[in-house]
Amino acid sequence: MTQPQTPHPGLDSTDRQIIAELSRDARLSMRQLALQVHISRTAAHTRVQKLVNHGVITGFGAQTDRKALGLNVSALVVVKIGDVAWGEIAAQLAQLPFVEKAQAVSGDIDIILTVSAPDHEQLSQAILRDIHTMPGVISTRSHLILDEITGHAPGATPDAWH
Repeated sequence: MTQPQTPHPGLDSTDRQIIAELSRDARLSMRQLALQVHISRTAAHTRVQKLVNHGVITGFGAQTDRKALGLNVSALVVVKIGDVAWGEIAAQLAQLPFVEKAQAVSGDIDIILTVSAPDHEQLSQAILRDIHTMPGVISTRSHLILDEITGHAPGATPDAWH
């Protein structure tokens, strides 16, 4: 992962427009992006490179549908850890099969995992066998995701930025 070269790259409205357009469709060519943002192709390329170099844009990827991938059941797993370094255990948890994401949170819990599996049996095995028994994990609490509504990706709504 690229580390930002400066703490705040000074985004202007054109940068925010570029981020919004690429958040909607990362496959846009520089030509298409330039047309949509109303700048030259060279300016679009230069600005995108600046955003990448500053760590504002960290990658370009596909958005996927879990169910189309055969991951039919998902859960948020709340994890309380003992006297272990968060970064170490989070990295170990994130490497487990079916774990999509590990997030540090405030409050009386330590980590929230997003876990998706083909069926309830495999999800249960992942939680009980892999996550709950990992050294350093004190307790887990699982919440099945019944439905999901996608909001805006960061940067996808430039009008909200000031």
